[in-house]
Amino acid sequence: MNITFRQLRVFTEVAEQGSMVRAAEALHLTPPAVSMQIKELESQVGLPLFDRQGRAVALSTAGEYFLVHAKRLLGVLKDADDAMARLKRVERGLLTIGMVSTAKYFVPHLLARFHEDHPGVDVRLRVLGNREQLVALMQAGEADLTIMGRPPRELNTRAEAFAPHPLVFVAPPGHPLLAQPQAPVGALATYAFIAREHGSGTRKAMENFFAEHRFAPHIAMEMSSNETIKQAVIAGLGLSFLSLHTLGLELRTGLLKVLDIAGTPVMRTWHVVHLGAKVLSPAAEAFRYYVIEQGAAFLAAPGGALSPAASSRPA
Repeated sequence: MNITFRQLRVFTEVAEQGSMVRAAEALHLTPPAVSMQIKELESQVGLPLFDRQGRAVALSTAGEYFLVHAKRLLGVLKDADDAMARLKRVERGLLTIGMVSTAKYFVPHLLARFHEDHPGVDVRLRVLGNREQLVALMQAGEADLTIMGRPPRELNTRAEAFAPHPLVFVAPPGHPLLAQPQAPVGALATYAFIAREHGSGTRKAMENFFAEHRFAPHIAMEMSSNETIKQAVIAGLGLSFLSLHTLGLELRTGLLKVLDIAGTPVMRTWHVVHLGAKVLSPAAEAFRYYVIEQGAAFLAAPGGALSPAASSRPA
């Protein structure tokens, strides 16, 4: 098959967007140009790669199989480009960073500081709902670096710790447990919990904590959004277990309070991770070193999620 990488890029963008018009906008091309590239690609493959339904398109069975190989080929091309860039020691190009939703509260601020010293680097953030989705992104080779809590055991990765990650129990102001210092875990028995969904690192940390204390909480609701959970706790629908990094604004304004439960905060660790076999570009290497060297200090700075001002009690 006489297929070009340009055709592969157009194909993967159309597959992700589900529309040739939206793909054209993302690629800064005209819709007819995108349509022509897809037609030429399908002619080379000899099979329809999309099912057309008006302006919307969906991958055909052949298209789903071909997408796997297209992403693999584009990934190999990027690795080759990164390897050449390393030889030239040029810090430029595109840096794709994947992260769990909890990390979105501080990673963009780190990136802003990093970009001041490396203005030639264009950054693409991929914020995934939970850890399982992030592992799938890494497995597909669609991220240069990822910011996460527990490194995946199912993949060959290089993971480096860069900052503590405290998790705490939170309640609305005026909750009875706020008046009880070092309350035992059993004191939570009469209260409903609003928990993150299965597959998230926060949910796993909560389950491990309760298992260690042989305690079975009453899970009244499950939600996949930290923001929605915080609003539910503020509204008085229950207690929750969340990363301290997500609570800065609510704690400073008094909308939420940290409960003083024995054995908390539960301390985990943030890691910067990449596939073990991946050759990092100079831009990715520079950001990796920046996170390792500056991440903990940034989070512990005044106003950061590890600073005393971010919590209603010493962590």
